Amino acid sequence: MRRFAVIFAVLCFLLSNAASRADEGKICKVLPQFLDLKGRQSLSPSLYERDAYQFYLFKHPDERTGLRLQVQWKAKGVDWKKLKLRAELRGVVTNSIHAIVRDEPVSKTGWFTSWAEFNITGNEFKHFGTLTAWRVTLWEGDRQLSELQSFLWSGVPTALASEPAKTPASSPPPQPH
Repeated sequence: MRRFAVIFAVLCFLLSNAASRADEGKICKVLPQFLDLKGRQSLSPSLYERDAYQFYLFKHPDERTGLRLQVQWKAKGVDWKKLKLRAELRGVVTNSIHAIVRDEPVSKTGWFTSWAEFNITGNEFKHFGTLTAWRVTLWEGDRQLSELQSFLWSGVPTALASEPAKTPASSPPPQPH
């Protein structure tokens, strides 16, 4: 009898926990990756080879033609027609910060998690500069379900993301007290 009560209590706990999380979404992972002259991020499916090739592309900027943000996400109990991912990227060219915002409608492709990607290629990539920060959010209509950002994202206010960055030479000298 005691065993039945314990099993019943555990089942009630698990079911109540699942019911309380009915509408949820989560961004699990974001992988920024360079693309080579042929649009590849890796030469083989090996994760070790991918990381080695990304390091090679990092060291050889003349062999890059784009940037890809791969996003792993999951959701359940949502309106799939209203679901979208938003990627906000900040890049630096000389002394100016450039921002790109992309929205992508998403659909479930896997049992547990799904992948989506954002590509920046061509002239847009040339004018974007070096990726310094990113933020990806998952939306159901106007309601944000999840957010994942790089650690440098919060260092620059959003209003300044489209303005040129100030250089030390253009700032006024400190006043003596």
